[in-house]
Amino acid sequence: MRALLRSPRRPDVLAAPGNAGIAADRVPCHDVAAGDVEGLVRLAAEEGAGFVVVGPEAPLVAGLVDALAAEGIAAFGPTAAAARLEGSKAYAKEMMLRVGVPTAGHSVVRDRNEALAAVAAASFPAVLKADSLAAGKGVIVCADEGEARAAVETFFGERRFGETDVVIEEFLEGEELSLLALCDGERAVPMAPAQDYKRIFDGDEGPNTGGMGSYSPVPTFDDAKAKALSLAVHQPIVDELRRAGTPYHGVLYAGLMMTAAGPRVLEYNCRFGDPETQAVLPRLRSDLLDVLERSARPGGLEGIELEWSPDWAVTVVLASRGYPESSSSGQAISGLDRIDSIDVEILHAGTAERDGTIVTAGGRVLNVTGLGSSPGAARERAYGAADRIEFDGKQIRRDIAARAVERVNA
Repeated sequence: MRALLRSPRRPDVLAAPGNAGIAADRVPCHDVAAGDVEGLVRLAAEEGAGFVVVGPEAPLVAGLVDALAAEGIAAFGPTAAAARLEGSKAYAKEMMLRVGVPTAGHSVVRDRNEALAAVAAASFPAVLKADSLAAGKGVIVCADEGEARAAVETFFGERRFGETDVVIEEFLEGEELSLLALCDGERAVPMAPAQDYKRIFDGDEGPNTGGMGSYSPVPTFDDAKAKALSLAVHQPIVDELRRAGTPYHGVLYAGLMMTAAGPRVLEYNCRFGDPETQAVLPRLRSDLLDVLERSARPGGLEGIELEWSPDWAVTVVLASRGYPESSSSGQAISGLDRIDSIDVEILHAGTAERDGTIVTAGGRVLNVTGLGSSPGAARERAYGAADRIEFDGKQIRRDIAARAVERVNA
């Protein structure tokens, strides 16, 4: 939202459903749920929206872009058929194998008995993933068969992530890398890479989350490497979907593990990932609105070169008590008025306003991004601002971008 507001075209922007932070930016927020496809189409028509940017994955998979197109309303994001890349991890795996995108070995199980048999034959560590959408939390890394059997009960006994098949995947070692690309149905144009932190605790301990922090750029990973990697992991998918008659328009996010044997795709997301986007978009000098509109047109990105600031961005997530297993809502948030906005950006996620007070309203509450000429400066600003913000039960990782600082200073 902030990146759209920075467009020199000064667009009139509205949000649905929005949150307390978006409202504070004087953007009108409409009480229409992200999953209410009919309501969102009706809102866009009533407000005379000329262009809709779809953020979350659930409405993309549910066909919001298709429904908007049926009403003649342009939108940024893939159709339901193309968004299946995120809606089903098994489908994404099948496509990667078909077009030669490097990924981890895997199998798909559809019930408890199949899963237990697969676990008994597996090598460990192993990774179990919900095939369907799980808000970034449907991944369990298992060190041994005992943990894997417990994970099977989580998926098929408790049904914690709903009625879903499960992908059992080879465990990959290395560093994670996030590479987003804008796609116009024909080509993929990579954005600046970022590195994110999935586990809840320092040192990559604890359960997986939707992301606890990120930074951009990534040391030793320059534009040339990003373009080469995009040709290997984005372009084959775009080509295959075009051949299938379901061209991919929107942003295609590749979550990668940089292993000793080379890059391997962990998963694809069909939207801007959180919190990687919070570290990438503040560095974008190109007009975001312009490139999103170009992405929505067949071949619209031909000849485009994205421009980036040389500054570093470090994003720290503040999460509520109990996250990721649960979340705590209604805790008053203090300190937001004490943040110097110069070189620091605060973006709201799980917040709401109650009687004039900003309160928690979800698992990941706030994203605090610091900008600076070095990773150390950006990191210091991010943590300096994050430490001024308080709410009961606040969770924060303390090692975001520490590795980048070490490498740059080495």
